[in-house]
Amino acid sequence: MRLAFAFSSLSSSFPLFARQTRYPLQTRSNTLKLSFTGKAGPSKKMKRILLHICCGPCSITTLKTLLGQGHEITGLFYNPNIHPLTEYVKRRDGCLAVAEKLGIKVIVKDNEYNPQDWFRDIAYRENNRCFHCYARRLERTSQIAKKGGFDFFSTTLLYSKYQKHDDIASLGRDLESEKTKFLYHDFREGWQEGIKISKEWEIYRQQYCGCLYSENERYQKELGK
Repeated sequence: MRLAFAFSSLSSSFPLFARQTRYPLQTRSNTLKLSFTGKAGPSKKMKRILLHICCGPCSITTLKTLLGQGHEITGLFYNPNIHPLTEYVKRRDGCLAVAEKLGIKVIVKDNEYNPQDWFRDIAYRENNRCFHCYARRLERTSQIAKKGGFDFFSTTLLYSKYQKHDDIASLGRDLESEKTKFLYHDFREGWQEGIKISKEWEIYRQQYCGCLYSENERYQKELGK
């Protein structure tokens, strides 16, 4: 069962959920200085930020940093790149477990989990698949942020040492608008703390990036090649 929360400035098209014990399809601080895009520096006024969340472990110190700045954070779990479905569910529930511990709401886009469309995007572009994967997720995040009247949007992909930060930052800036900016910060500063806390909280920790291509690369040695 899911609990929906009213959010006055957000369209009803994007329901907010808090984690409970079970879900459909279920298996089951530090403050850092932020870098905002645009001419103006960070304001002391609380900002509303929509944060795309790729998984639970990557969100922990990212959220701690943003919350520590006093901002109002809403999470977004939109990740059609995670395969198979059972893996998607584990990461979704890890995201929701962290959200519950840190007291934030999350928009869960289970109804937009469509790996078929994702594979069509990537077909014949496998060598540059990460760029197109970032683009799909950041574009959807920016759409929801703009429609919901958020001041900024960002992503927990910026926490990972294995992601391409320059590509993510460039895409984010291309997708921002005058009223809804992209927030870039190198959240890798919280890498070790995030690992430590995720283990203490027993948050599911994945072994590959998300798609079947990355899963194949991670376990290719099992084929004895």
